[in-house]
Amino acid sequence: MQDLFFEDFVTDEVRTFGSHKVSAEEIISFAKEYDPQPMHVDEQAGKASMLGGLAASGWHTCAIMMRLICDGFLLRTASMGSPGVSENKWLAPVFPNDVLTLRRTVMEARTSKSRPEMGLVSFRFELLKADKTVALDQVCVIMIGRRNPGARLA
Repeated sequence: MQDLFFEDFVTDEVRTFGSHKVSAEEIISFAKEYDPQPMHVDEQAGKASMLGGLAASGWHTCAIMMRLICDGFLLRTASMGSPGVSENKWLAPVFPNDVLTLRRTVMEARTSKSRPEMGLVSFRFELLKADKTVALDQVCVIMIGRRNPGARLA
């Protein structure tokens, strides 16, 4: 059920969502399928790499982030899709047993001039490790339906 609309996203609001404990098996399974670089599929190769241990693929961390976004709020939102990601930065490796949470910051919210039934919300999403280290920093825009599209734009 959609109970979050454009009007519910206020600039500068910060919220955290969910948690996900990463396992070695998950890291290796994802990597074998989608990013089979040695540091993602082999513990010894990971130790020998600049990462210092078996580490999740950056694309795996993006997938975890997307899951936390969906479970945290997006599946309840009148989402109309996204025109894309403007920034994606992998800042720290994710290792087995890391527990990740999502921090969401509303950077900007504006109504669409050409499509008054929706607004455009710019988000900064950060995937945080337990010690608050940011593993992944992403900026994107999500198009979100307005609760009352016929209302005057402020």
